[in-house]
Amino acid sequence: QVQLVESGGGSVQAGGSLTLSCAASGYTYSNYYMGWFRQIPGKEREAVAALYNPGGLSYYADSVKGRFTISQDNAKNTLTLQMNSLKPEDTAMYYCARAGLSWRVVPPLRPGQYNYWGQGTQVTVSS
Repeated sequence: QVQLVESGGGSVQAGGSLTLSCAASGYTYSNYYMGWFRQIPGKEREAVAALYNPGGLSYYADSVKGRFTISQDNAKNTLTLQMNSLKPEDTAMYYCARAGLSWRVVPPLRPGQYNYWGQGTQVTVSS
């Protein structure tokens, strides 16, 4: 049974940092595109970052480039999103997700392209 469990959210002032973690279980961790999404009430869930570790491929939304870093520890089955220089507009519920096995090169960026999701962790950035 595939499970994704996020942790690390919280409240921080603008300019601060947070590290989100996603513990994965129930499958061979390294074979899939993994992604971080975020969502605020009333808006669509948007892709923040995605990583395909076997191919060394990563994607970042323009709004977070240079501030966020996605990484993966295969030994610990953990996906991490390091968030620096946080802004109030980064406030959202953050979710980690696993894409289907067919994704290899082009990163999946739509929520429907991911078939497993965590429960989410809230990030609040105050000005």
